[in-house]
Amino acid sequence: MGQLSGKVAMVTGASAGLGAETAKLFAERGATVFGIARDADRMAEVFADVPGGSFRSVDVTSADECRRAVAECAAEFGRLDVLANIAGFHKMRHTVSMTDDDWATDLSVNLNGPFFLCRAALPHLLETGGNIVNVASIAGVEGEVYSAGYCAAKHGLVGLTRALAIEFTKEKLRVNAICPGGMPTAQTTEFEAPENADWDLIMRIASPRGFMATEDVAKTIAFLASDDAAAVHGAVYRVDNGKGAG
Repeated sequence: MGQLSGKVAMVTGASAGLGAETAKLFAERGATVFGIARDADRMAEVFADVPGGSFRSVDVTSADECRRAVAECAAEFGRLDVLANIAGFHKMRHTVSMTDDDWATDLSVNLNGPFFLCRAALPHLLETGGNIVNVASIAGVEGEVYSAGYCAAKHGLVGLTRALAIEFTKEKLRVNAICPGGMPTAQTTEFEAPENADWDLIMRIASPRGFMATEDVAKTIAFLASDDAAAVHGAVYRVDNGKGAG
């Protein structure tokens, strides 16, 4: 399942966490991986386990850097088949205490970046009949406390996914999203609650089954990126260890 032989895949957030796990899994399943993230040193460590891959230090909040990264990937490998938008940022804040910069950061990383990359990648993906996998969050399909900016951005990413799916329904291109729950990544292990937080509300985010393994979420991304998901278009998959069951 989820074989990617012969495909060129761009993976964002490839320096750590789910992005790094996905880059490694894509390579294991036959893809040539082009990773992007801000931290080139950490990507160098990750890509020691990604044979034939390449990486660049890229700020996904910059439209110019996103455009340049896609062009470099296509120039280096001659094509682009998969865009996996995984880079993200989440910090809990009381809404009344959020600054304009806080709001801008939430939207810039979690929504603007994926849009910039989708826009740049679409001509290449239309040419190859490729696909986009946007990694949103359970915060993209429900509310989360102290996360107004993050929820707004992730709901926007789900909306972007569906809008692109409709726009390109008559093309071979596929566009899907996944909405993961909690994983043991820096975003959760280095989590800090805001001052005077209500922990009853915070705990509503957690699945009764606890954290998922990042590799299990990466497998869902790999499936959607592969030809095994040829009939999956415009889908929004919850991968949340049962949190949304009721």
